[in-house]
This record gives sequence, C-alpha cells and structure tokens, in this order.
Amino acid sequence: MAHIVIMGAGIGGMPMAYEMQEKISKADKVTVISDSENFHFVPSNPWVGVKWRDREDIEFGVRPYLERKGINFISTGVKRVHPADSQLELNDGSRVDYDFLVIATGPKLAFDEIEGLGPHGGYTHSVCHVDHAMKSHGEWEQFTREPGPVVIGAVQGASCFGPAYEYAFTVETDLRRRKIRDKVPMTFVTAEPYIGHLGLGGVGDSKTLLESAMREKHIKWICNAKVDKIEAGKMFVTEYDDMGKEKMKHELPFTYSMMLPAFRGVDAVFGIEGLTNPRGFIIVDDHQRNPTFKNIYAVGVCIAIPPVEKTPVPTGTPKTGYMIESMVTATAHNIHSELRGNPPTSNATWNTVCLADFGDTGVAFVALPQIPPRNLNKAMSGKWVHVAKVGFEKYFMRKMKRGSSEPMYEKFIMNALGITKLK
Repeated sequence: MAHIVIMGAGIGGMPMAYEMQEKISKADKVTVISDSENFHFVPSNPWVGVKWRDREDIEFGVRPYLERKGINFISTGVKRVHPADSQLELNDGSRVDYDFLVIATGPKLAFDEIEGLGPHGGYTHSVCHVDHAMKSHGEWEQFTREPGPVVIGAVQGASCFGPAYEYAFTVETDLRRRKIRDKVPMTFVTAEPYIGHLGLGGVGDSKTLLESAMREKHIKWICNAKVDKIEAGKMFVTEYDDMGKEKMKHELPFTYSMMLPAFRGVDAVFGIEGLTNPRGFIIVDDHQRNPTFKNIYAVGVCIAIPPVEKTPVPTGTPKTGYMIESMVTATAHNIHSELRGNPPTSNATWNTVCLADFGDTGVAFVALPQIPPRNLNKAMSGKWVHVAKVGFEKYFMRKMKRGSSEPMYEKFIMNALGITKLK
C-alpha cells in the first residue's frame, strides 16, 4: 500500500488530491494536510477587499468534500518536513509517514522584509490571503467616507503582479461608482522595469494596453521602484533608472495602500538542503520531482522558477492558475507511473494564461511558453474579460465542491479566448 500525502489545500492542493485519488488503486491512500479547514479562491480576493464579495462567497470547508471522495484530511498543519525519513512532523507533535509527498503549500508572505509592510503590524493591506482581504473589507467603507490618496502596487522581489493591477483598477472602478474618484489621487508603485512587464518580460502589447488604461483612469505610476520603508500614511520609495542607478527618492502620502509582498518558502521546508533554494522554494526537475529526494514532488507557487530576465529592481516569475493545473496533471501521471514501477515521463507545460479583471473591463494575457521566445504572445482587452473572470470563479468553486479531477483552466480559457490549442 502506498501513502501519497499532499501538503496544502489550495488551488494546487485540492485539484492534486482529486486527480491523485482517481489514479491510485484501492490499496493506496491519499491524505491532504493543511493548516486550515477551509479552501478559498485566491483570484477573487481583490473583490473581497472592496466589498464586492463576502468571505463565504469564495471560501468553504474542505473536509466533507475530500472525505466524500475517500481522501483523508488533517488540518493540524505541518511543522517540518523530514525528507530523509519520509516523514512529516505536524504542529501537534505527531508524525505522518509518506511514500510520496506533493508540496502544494503556496508561499510564505515576506512582509517582514520591509519595515511597515503588511496588514499585521504594518500600514498596508494585502490581497494575497482572504484574511488580509477581509481586513480591507472591514475598513473600506470608512475609507470611502473619508477618502484620500491611494498607493497600490508590488514591492521588490514580488513575483505576482497581476493582482496588483487588478486591485488598482477594481479600486478605481469602485470609487467611480461611488462618485468619489475625484477625491482620490492614485499612484501605482512597482518593481517592474515598465508597466505591463508582469515578471514575464511583457506579454504581447501588455505595456501599451496597461499604460493606456492607467492614463485613461488617471493613475500615476513609478516603475523600477524599491520600497525602503513605510510609515503611517507615508511610503518611502527609491526609483532606479534602467541601468540600476538611483534616479529619485519619493515620499508618497497615502490614506489607503495595498502592496503585494515578495514570497518565500514556508517554514516547514525552509533551509532543507537539497530540497529548497535559498529563498525556500522547492527545487524540481522537468517532471515536478525534487532531484535529491525523489519521492517528493511540488506544484504551484512553492516551486523554484528563476526570473525570466534580470531587472534593475528584483522581480520574480509568476505561477498562474493554468500553469499550476498543468503541474498537477503531470505530477499525478508521474506518481501513478512510479506506483506501477515505471519512471516519470510527464512534463508540465508551464504556459501562462491570465484573466486580469479591472472591475468593469479587463485584460487577458497568453504567453505560450512562459519564457520567450514564444509560440503565442498575446494580450487582449475588453468587457468580456470581466464577465469571463466572474464565470471562472463560479466554475472553479463548483469544481472544487464537486470533486472533479477534469482539467478546466485549459477548457475554460480556450473557450474564452477562442484558442484551439494551448501548446
């Protein structure tokens, strides 16, 4: 009997559990271990932050849905991975043995790397977790009653820039609907070398599209920006030129701010030699398998991917939902192959497909493959993107509750974008 353990019950962990469960024999067992009883749909957090969604709209308890599929669930959380022993040490001191481990934890949010950053002990909000989005949710009405300057963006080392753009435009749309947009100066601060870089070296005409949208909505921007520190109501930013030399110092006043942090690996794996890189991300080969501990696989934001290119201020590479889904499917095939005594042969595509909602319109990005040169390099805009994002949220939530292992990013995105093949 083989025991396959999945760390994490998020956008990577839940589909991983469902796909793996369908491939094992009756003698094998799948267990999901998380530090929470709940799944939440991370892409909808920007809507939660401005009270367009409530928590219960994008979150549900996973235990009954996993157990209905015959998947064991433990919500104690993992304190430390012991790969040499093929064991997990849980937060309650107990241990769990595994034959195969799939790490799908997502990242640790590195708010501590910048003084004053973050919603807990800092002065900025975040939409990386539903708990953080709910903090903004609770304070948004007060801000709209007493509006002032807004600063939104992503700090140095960030790798997920799409949600920063989404949130900036969603905030702008909400303020217009409330007829108070004229009272709120907005500035977008980003480590990207130019607007629309996205950690991907740009996608199609993303630079022109996003710059044009920002001009139209009267959002100023600062690129090549390093956030030095944040105080109550003030952000200190150093802007660099394209050669990496200091260009200008900025002191930006704000009444409200949301800044995406850089990511690190979670504490349970951080610093394990052979398993992680210096930032704590899981090292994987072309088959999603760790080259040192060959019974450990990893999917999603927790894996190590080098930057697409060197930038004056450090930027990371995003891992989008479609990319994560392809990692999940490849991992399920490879573990199934190993259970049958064969080597792993499946590779994830690592293509980038993203629907970025702007509140009442949006932009869709397609980069196939993620690293240039690409077979398809396209950015499209229109109100249809907002409609597609809303539909996708409902589609994904229903899939997670239904326990379906059918890959759906590709199916949904292909239909939305009119693409016949994502390869």
